[in-house]
Amino acid sequence: MSQGLELSRRELLLAGAAAAVTASTPAVAKTRRRRTRGRTVAVLGGGMAGLAAAHELIERGFEVTVYERKALGGKARSIPVPGTASGGRRALPGEHGFRFFPGFYHHVPDTMRRIPFPGNEHGVWDNLVTADETRSPRTNGRPDGTLFGMAPDPTQALTPEGLRAILLEEVLKQQGVPPQELEFFVNRVLVFLTSSDERRFGQWENVSWWDYVRAEGKSEEYQRVIARGLTRSLVAAKERLASTRTIGNMAEAFVMNIMGRGNDGAPDRVLDAPTNEAWIDPWILHLRKLGVRFAVGRTVEALDVRRGRVVAARMRDRRGRRHVIEADWFVSAMPAERARRLWSPKVLEVDPTLKAMDELYVDWMNGIQFYLRRKVDLAHGHLTFVDAPWALTALTQAQFWSRSDFARDYGDGTAVDCLSIDISDWDSPGILYGKPAKKCTRQEIADEVWAQVKAHLEDDGSSVLPDDIRHSWFLDPGIAWVRSRGQNRNDEPLLVNTVGSWAKRPAARTRVPNLYLAGDYVQTDIDLATMEGANESGRAAVNALLQDARSQADAVPMYKLYDPPEFEAAKRVDAELFRAGQPNALDRP
Repeated sequence: MSQGLELSRRELLLAGAAAAVTASTPAVAKTRRRRTRGRTVAVLGGGMAGLAAAHELIERGFEVTVYERKALGGKARSIPVPGTASGGRRALPGEHGFRFFPGFYHHVPDTMRRIPFPGNEHGVWDNLVTADETRSPRTNGRPDGTLFGMAPDPTQALTPEGLRAILLEEVLKQQGVPPQELEFFVNRVLVFLTSSDERRFGQWENVSWWDYVRAEGKSEEYQRVIARGLTRSLVAAKERLASTRTIGNMAEAFVMNIMGRGNDGAPDRVLDAPTNEAWIDPWILHLRKLGVRFAVGRTVEALDVRRGRVVAARMRDRRGRRHVIEADWFVSAMPAERARRLWSPKVLEVDPTLKAMDELYVDWMNGIQFYLRRKVDLAHGHLTFVDAPWALTALTQAQFWSRSDFARDYGDGTAVDCLSIDISDWDSPGILYGKPAKKCTRQEIADEVWAQVKAHLEDDGSSVLPDDIRHSWFLDPGIAWVRSRGQNRNDEPLLVNTVGSWAKRPAARTRVPNLYLAGDYVQTDIDLATMEGANESGRAAVNALLQDARSQADAVPMYKLYDPPEFEAAKRVDAELFRAGQPNALDRP
């Protein structure tokens, strides 16, 4: 049996000791830097949103300090597996979850091009490589599905009938959905694509994906692939809770992405090295050179508000010492579940709309990595295990890491690849223990995920992943077993856009005149908890700050998801239909 690679007992004890330091700590440090009047910014959070905001601010002449609780890079970072480095090699690369850069990302690639990397003409962006195959293995002998096999001409005019043919013949035909139900679903996609913004926000925002695709009464395959699979595997959302507007937006983005409409690059891209090596570390180095200061191990606990403005942020460091941070401007770049803890009565007195954030919903989407003794050829890209009760998606990584040799550079030299798997459903019973992942120990999670993957890859009797191929495994350390409760807790959950949640999510500018919000919960055009959404929100926060500071610096560029011009007329008609209380012209009874 492979052994889980855990944090050491000493590290856990040290972390527990730091957390146990009480409020009686006598010293309170007040940080006051010699400031340029009106130009100091405290960025509270060093994940994707915080780093994006810091990057844009420092380029526009502000003095920026980033305060981060845990580790720079947030959920996108690499996590060196403790105790695995030997013989001059680096530690095995772990992570919160594998990276995925679809072609419709524009904010993240724009930032990447401005991060220098040795030998790269376009900076870190040149470290993106194409993953040109997506495979969807099935269980019980059902045929596997594939995607990205089609290559329609992006200059070809798009019509509803043409798109219907593409979806029916190329995208979904291998998924086992009955033909009449497949035709029905494609029609639902076309209804959304021709829906106006008025209908998307006024109607589809308030309808669950399950109800929109009318899954009730349909076949098990329809419910599994269409209703459940598209939400849980791709965006970790529950189909009965997820907003149709959000899922529909992503469906549209992926369809346009596959067609090459409005893309920055290939439909599916990954990095050519662990995330920190290929992206995060060069980014931090670049920001430091530009003048950004970083304070890691600072947990923000409160905002001091006087006369309607934030005057300071109160923090604790890893040793439990208190710090009071003063600045002219504050950008809260923490995730929703942490940011909303800062909305004290004084904050809410100035901006009562922030109270609605209490109703935002977060769920779990965390990864586990299996390190392999031998290479396996599964797909030159991502895999979706359609029938896995835990909604698993995966990627074998070493095939893309062209600048390194896995066995030579990582671990003890006997692991040659990393099979990185995301778990998107932590509430459904598994096939080994009959328990949801939330109630499984770390070892049980590893065994259960392995069994579910094998059930897809070996349903024809072949031996694709024999147990002796497992070198070791590493579960996202954000998942921690709580023995007294008999279940796990998650330190890094993910925002899910539930029905009606758009109105509860704030914009980047708050009513507190020097407080701005950045994070994947902020209202953005991409409208999904992603690296792209986080980057977009960081830019929006900076643009609002620039306006309020009356800065003469150029605004930060912002991008929109591709909107097919061929459907503009249909959307104008639909806007009139919606205002008249009528359904979309393609919406069948």
